[in-house]
This record gives sequence, C-alpha cells and structure tokens, in this order.
Amino acid sequence: MAKRGITENLKLPKVYFLFFVVFFSCASLILVNYGTIRILSANRAYVNGESHYSKGQKDAVRHLTTYLYTKDEEQWISFLEEISVPKGDGLARMALIKNQSDDLVKQGLRAGRNKEEDLDDIIWLYKNFNKVSFFTKAMKEWEAGDSSIDELIQIGNEIHQKLAVSDLDAEEKQAYLLQIGDISETLTENGRNFSNALTEGSGKIKQYLVFANIFFILVIISAVSLYFSVMLKKLLESAKEIELKNKNLVLANRELDSFVYSASHDLRSPITSLKGLIEIAKEEKDPNQVRHYFGLMNQSLTMQDQFINDIIDYSRNKRKERVLEIVNFDKIVNDILLQHNYLSEAKAIQIKKNVEIDEMHTDGLRLKIILNNLVSNAIKYSDKDKNDKFIEIAAHHEDSFFKIEVKDNGIGIKKDIQAKIFEMFFGTDHNLGSGLGLYITKQAVENLKGTITVASEVKQGSTFTVIIPKYHET
Repeated sequence: MAKRGITENLKLPKVYFLFFVVFFSCASLILVNYGTIRILSANRAYVNGESHYSKGQKDAVRHLTTYLYTKDEEQWISFLEEISVPKGDGLARMALIKNQSDDLVKQGLRAGRNKEEDLDDIIWLYKNFNKVSFFTKAMKEWEAGDSSIDELIQIGNEIHQKLAVSDLDAEEKQAYLLQIGDISETLTENGRNFSNALTEGSGKIKQYLVFANIFFILVIISAVSLYFSVMLKKLLESAKEIELKNKNLVLANRELDSFVYSASHDLRSPITSLKGLIEIAKEEKDPNQVRHYFGLMNQSLTMQDQFINDIIDYSRNKRKERVLEIVNFDKIVNDILLQHNYLSEAKAIQIKKNVEIDEMHTDGLRLKIILNNLVSNAIKYSDKDKNDKFIEIAAHHEDSFFKIEVKDNGIGIKKDIQAKIFEMFFGTDHNLGSGLGLYITKQAVENLKGTITVASEVKQGSTFTVIIPKYHET
C-alpha cells in the first residue's frame, strides 16, 4: 500500500503537467489559427479594397476621356464621383499614417467603397503589421498610387477649366489623352504590385500556419499518449469499483422511480372534489340533470387522472431533454381551473385572469405541473373567514422571459418557513397535502431554466412568481 501511494504521488504531478501541456498547446493552436485567419481576412479586405480602388480609377479615366472629347457635364460629374473612390482610400491611408481616430479612417474607407465588415480588420492589420516587409512594400505602392491619383485630379481640373472657357484643339486633346493614359498605366502597375505583395505575404503566413499546426498537434499527440499510458493502469484497477457503483446507482434510480410512482398515486386524493358533485346529485330529482352531473364527474376524473399520468411521465423523464412545443397558455389555465371547479373550497373563490400571453414555446407538461400545483395550493389554503376570497392568475412578457404570477388572499405563509416550503415532504401547521406539490413545482421550473419565488404574509395572502425564459423554434 505504501508503495502504491508513493507511485500515485509520483504520477500525479505528471498528470497535471501533461494536462497543462495539452491545454497550453490547444490554446496556442487556437490563438495562432485565429490570428492567422484574421490576418488573411484583413489581407483579403485590402485586396478587395484595391479592386474598388482600381475600378474607380479606371472608370474615372474613362469618364474624363469622354468628357475631354464631348464636353458632356454628366461625364465630368461621373469622373468626380469615381475618382472619389481612390481619393477616399488615400485619405484613409494618411489618417492611418498620422495615427488619427478610427472614425476618420473609416470615413475614408467607406468613401473607397470598402465593405463595412472589413473596416476594423483593415485598421487592425495596419496598426499591428505596418513594419512587416510584405506590408511595407504594399503600402509604398499604395502611396505611389495616391500620388498618381492626385496628378490625375489635377489634369482633370485643368481640362475642366479650359473647356469651360473654350474648346481644345486636336493637338491639346491628344496631349492630355497621352498624360491620362500614362497615369492609368502607372496606377495599373501600382495596383498589380500592391496585390502581389499581399499575396506573397499570405503565402508565407500559410506556410507558418502549417508548421505551427504540425508542431502543436505533435505536442498534443505526445502528451495525450503519455497521459494515456500513465492513467491506463489506474483505470483498469478502478474498473470493478466503477461497475459496483453503477449497479448501486441503477438500484437507487429504480428505488427513486418506485417512490415517485407511489407518491404520484397518492396525489389522487385531490379527487375529493367529486364529493361536491355527489352531494348535489343526491338532491337532484331530474334524471337528465343527474346524468349531466355524472358526466361532469367522469370528466373531472379523466382530467385528474391525466394530470397524474403527466406527473409520472415527468418523473420518469426528468433527466431527458426538454420537449419544447407551442402551447396555448390560456387553454392550459382554463383546463386547470375546470379541473378544480368542483372542489367545495373553490366555489366561493373568485377567479381573476390577467393573461397577456397567447402562445408560448416551452415544455407544455412542465408548465401544466407548475400552474396546477400553484392553483391547487391557492384553493386548498384559502381563508375560510373571508367573504371576498380570490385567486388571480397573471402572465405577461418581460424582455426575454415570461413572468407568471399566482396571487391569492388566503391564509398566507409564515416568514420563518417560506424558505423551506419547496423542500420535499415539508409540511406546515395547515398542511393539507403530501408535501410534494411545491417540491415538484420547483423541479419543473428549474428544468425550464427558470426561477420561482414567494411573497407572503399571514392572513394577507401569497404571491408565487415564476420567471421562465422564452424558447424559440430552431
């Protein structure tokens, strides 16, 4: 035993170290891939921006050439509109160089027709990699292109000023055309060099990414293999113990299911609401009316039995995933009220409804369990000394949640036991049930990822508030 303890003490630090190695390698791999993907995405954004830059420049040259020969003012306006694209990119470049605000940079990039989702990546790449060789080379081409754009704008202004006064002769037009052509060719070359520099950088980044991935994957494989060899013996030794625990767990689950099943059948006692109908039927002389009462009795039995079966299904399946469906909230409330309608205590209670919810996407079974138990408790614990007894059921939307309240003016709950009423089999001085109702209610609420609270004062009444999230169809 001493030898085994020493061995385990020696292995334990190794296990933690291997775990740290795997964790560090995975984290590094994620960071490397994330950084690389963002760099490549930003590179793509720059290349995409260059295509807009180049297209704007070429369209501007085309409109300026047409304007030179036609004096069509619409062509001049189109020239100014298209030349604003590379001009906007130039303004963004200067703002980046001068380290001006991101908003100013984005204004220029938007004028350059860059996509809104690319703006942050463009700024991020410049701020973090403006000293890297491939990016520096691309920025020089961008700067040269901006100088040519300025020259093109200057020539355009000269042409516009001269044409506003008089026509140009053929020789002057040819001279301007040659200048425009030279600038266009220079800009085409700048754009090509710009894209080539970024493409070259992307290729290098991909190579580095492959090497980094291979390195970290090998580290992870090695660490996991070593971890497996360290833990294998311990896992084999504990196999019998795990098997025994599993058998005990299965037995415990069976016992729990049997207990819940029995407890659920004990809940059939609330069917005493039938007594009220029976007493009415005894005094009734009309056979048709008696048959009507019998029908109501059968209906009440059927609904109550179905509710009990729902509880059994819920208890057997509470470890399974929630079953989300569209349910009619008002119908559920009406069915529950009808179920309790013939309880003797319910006849003197005024039911108020303030329901703003039509349909809910939730677990219908658990919603029924929640509302049924809260309404049942409100009826059972009504204040017999009051003439204006009431139960109010309210439900409305609240941001991403549904808020459901069941309020009554019954006997209330003492402050010192309010925190315990949701415990299994907890009973009060006025306990009229099995002590499972509010426990099952709380379990159902928690299965819906919600919360339930109570506010109560003795002789004043109680308010149970249920908050459950809104689920949406996927």
